[in-house]
Amino acid sequence: MAEPARVVIVGAGLAGLRVAEELRARDYHGSITLIGAETRPPYDRPPLSKKVMTGELDDTSLRADMESLTIDLRLAERAIELGSGVLRTEQAEYEWDALVLATGANPVSLPGSGPQHLLRTVDDALKIRAMLTPGTRLGIVGAGWIGAELATAATSRGCDVTVLEAATTPIAAAVGTDIGSMTIPWYAAAGVELRLNEAVASIEPGGIALRDGGFVRADVVVTAVGVRPAVTWLTGSAVRLVNGVAADGQLRTSIPNVFAAGDCASFWSARYQRQLRFEHWDVALHAPEVVAANVLGGSAAYDPVPYFWSEQFGRMVQYVGYHGGADQLIWRGRPTEARWAACWLAGDRLVAALTVGLPRDLIQARRLIEAGGLVDPAKLADAGIAVRDSGIAG
Repeated sequence: MAEPARVVIVGAGLAGLRVAEELRARDYHGSITLIGAETRPPYDRPPLSKKVMTGELDDTSLRADMESLTIDLRLAERAIELGSGVLRTEQAEYEWDALVLATGANPVSLPGSGPQHLLRTVDDALKIRAMLTPGTRLGIVGAGWIGAELATAATSRGCDVTVLEAATTPIAAAVGTDIGSMTIPWYAAAGVELRLNEAVASIEPGGIALRDGGFVRADVVVTAVGVRPAVTWLTGSAVRLVNGVAADGQLRTSIPNVFAAGDCASFWSARYQRQLRFEHWDVALHAPEVVAANVLGGSAAYDPVPYFWSEQFGRMVQYVGYHGGADQLIWRGRPTEARWAACWLAGDRLVAALTVGLPRDLIQARRLIEAGGLVDPAKLADAGIAVRDSGIAG
């Protein structure tokens, strides 16, 4: 495959920028156009619900030197159509020889006529932060990762926080109810009212209407019930969509010379034998390495052990792997204590781990998962034995 003369990247977030940086690092000398829907240049998103919300940071810009990278950065341009060799935005058309789709994801909103706030951009974060003043009644819909982090920041700013969750525990969709139930006491200890099994009907002036007829009064409402891949503009195109842009194990889409990376992309994992999509910073950081290599004619495979972290209620929660298909959950330490871990096994193989305040366990678990090795469940359950020493020959 000849080196493409023109590479167009749709999406000016971390994934899109990293593709451009990786192309230049691999001595690509053709043109790179980076197109973003937002008015801001590329920035980091994880701090938005953490240090930006607490006031420790105001700016999370990635400080990329577009001039030295010779990137043609086009901001405030939303992609609207993908044709044969041509990308159309609201302002212009761009011809491409290789195209990278890195449009990210959009937060889900709820019905209703009342004001609700979504946390996805820097501007969203700064706007919400300005409203988090002492005594403000904050209603958060969703006790997922973002909801928990926002509740943590809001209580530190003196807000009266209520979190509503339709499931039986926090973070149930991400890690299951067994793990989620262990986080319930964290809310009470932080002074947050957590209301579980509460289905929200709509956001109305003055608060949140519940499906059972109840009403939760709030001065500010933030909806944090998840995101959806930003791919509706590709409907009707030749790009196959399955839980976002469907890519293979080399991050190639159904169209030749079109690749996908980041929150908008699902990919085939040989490790887990299924199509997966993750909304993780780690994916946006590393998938572009594979995309850039393959844009330039390579055949690199993308098959990560996913990694994610969350800072909530004074705890560092880290997760590695993928527990879909696991048949056993093993605890390390007591979940009622400050530091503990949980490990998922498929047979005797470690496939995922979650740690609270145990970074060493997390690192060792990641290495075991990457190696695909077998573990002794009894040793793994013994917190006195290092995770790395729980492996067995297989």
